Amino acid sequence: MGNFKDMGLCRDRELCGGCSYQGVAYEEQLANKYGEVRALMEKKGMDTARLLDIEPAPERYAYRNKMEYTFGDMEKDGETTLGMHRKKHFMSIVTVDECQLVHEDFNLILRGVLDFVRERGYRHYHKKRHTGLMRNLVIRRGVRTNEILINIVTTSEEGFDEDAFVDMIRRLPLEHEVVGVLRTINDRLSDAVYCDELRVLEGRDYYREEILGLEFRVNAFAFFQTNVDAVEKLYSYALGLIDDFENKKAFDLYCGTGTISQVLARKASEVIGVDIVESAIEGAKAAAELNGIDNCRFIAGDCFEVLKSIEDRPEVIVVDPPRVGMSTDAMDKIISYGVDRIVYISCNPKTLVENLYYMQYYGYETVSVKPFDNFPGTKHVECCSLLARTSR
Repeated sequence: MGNFKDMGLCRDRELCGGCSYQGVAYEEQLANKYGEVRALMEKKGMDTARLLDIEPAPERYAYRNKMEYTFGDMEKDGETTLGMHRKKHFMSIVTVDECQLVHEDFNLILRGVLDFVRERGYRHYHKKRHTGLMRNLVIRRGVRTNEILINIVTTSEEGFDEDAFVDMIRRLPLEHEVVGVLRTINDRLSDAVYCDELRVLEGRDYYREEILGLEFRVNAFAFFQTNVDAVEKLYSYALGLIDDFENKKAFDLYCGTGTISQVLARKASEVIGVDIVESAIEGAKAAAELNGIDNCRFIAGDCFEVLKSIEDRPEVIVVDPPRVGMSTDAMDKIISYGVDRIVYISCNPKTLVENLYYMQYYGYETVSVKPFDNFPGTKHVECCSLLARTSR
């Protein structure tokens, strides 16, 4: 392995399409991300004095707790590879067994699985011919629990030796405990990982994780935050922006697996979490039950449609929408509640600024915007903003 602390020495930086800031000094990465948010605010004529310093990541390396690798080849009909899509060559796959953004166990598993597949002559799935056995390898890690879940994704084509695969995994010299080895059967034409059938080859179908004192059971296909330490820092900051939510009704909109909902529930009288992804809502319900929290209500559906259908009125609102931001219908409904403070967590500064610009014309000023670097080595930047009501 190259010098682990120097992203400039990443072996695959010229080929791998997974990262865009390989070789860029970390201070420059932070400056670029801060500058992106500032430029977006300036373009909308917003007060950049409200923009706070960017929060660096707790760790620059080995922070990702999930990777989804693809089987393929670098050259047409060449030797099987396993890893990430090549830059500007979507059909080519780069073997990335020296990746610096994952724990070394991920690299060891990737190499072990690739050697296993090559030794047995298993063919990778061909996206155009729709033939072949091997499709994906998905690895998920419990950062706080030292657990790893391994999911090999194949077609239903005959020949895969499940017992030998489990035995190979058992023999890998890993730091983590492998708590589950899974096989997913996927015969769909799409390149995405779908589950036509899930087989538990050994152990269980989930790993455990802890965030902000809450326990989660994360299964093979559940949505979960990719950088646990960084998101804990972000969520702690966001919750600190709410002056007082004791005995108040709170809405956690676009709530995902309900981490913020459950933290709010420690003081709030009731929390309603809303998300359009049904599996995320099921995960939130399961986590609340696991943590003994009974004053959270989770509803699956489009944010605006759900808010339109319920009579509850919040006193506290937290929003954490997907990259597309919030629709005008959703924003209008949120504004209509007239709460004093709204906390807005965003994974896309462009749509964040557009939403903040819209809401300032309807009675909510932007008090602060703080960028967070949760994904070093990439161009992604998270933000947390506080909005305050200026008119009734």
